[in-house]
Amino acid sequence: MTASGASGEDDLWVSWPDYHRAIEELALMVHASDWQFDLILCLARGGLRIGDVLSRLFEKPLAILATSSYREAAGTVQGELDIAAHITLTQGELAGRVLLVDDLVDSGATLLAVSRHLAHDYPAVLEVRTAVLWTKAHAKVAPDYAHQILPGNPWIHQPFEIYDGLGLEGLRRRHRDDA
Repeated sequence: MTASGASGEDDLWVSWPDYHRAIEELALMVHASDWQFDLILCLARGGLRIGDVLSRLFEKPLAILATSSYREAAGTVQGELDIAAHITLTQGELAGRVLLVDDLVDSGATLLAVSRHLAHDYPAVLEVRTAVLWTKAHAKVAPDYAHQILPGNPWIHQPFEIYDGLGLEGLRRRHRDDA
């Protein structure tokens, strides 16, 4: 991971190998805590890949809750938080001890709102712990598990962002140019 780049000295640029390593180290951190949980609830979109890997490693069911607050200016400006009306899961119900997974804690508003949502609307959930790859220093909510606490407020360039704004025509051009 590099901490500088073309769009700002405070940016954090994450490669695919660094991204996967961060997820693996987060898994080891959760495992070392000896906390036993029943399922993983990932927040889409940022927590999808992380939740998928953790679900496979821990052999736990994966549930998905769509949330969105970064919609403006090509996903670079945080707006009002939207939480989907339903949680998707294939096995059983949302209950017991839940590991809530996302990619990062910026302000902490999302983790706080989703935790309140779970407490209010899912009484069968007994305990929620949170796991993220990155926590920014100014966050008002600290996750239970964080791979890295970032000083300052860097913009994090994750490897899958190469698809943001690319579109199918851009993808077609890229494949044609690579041939």
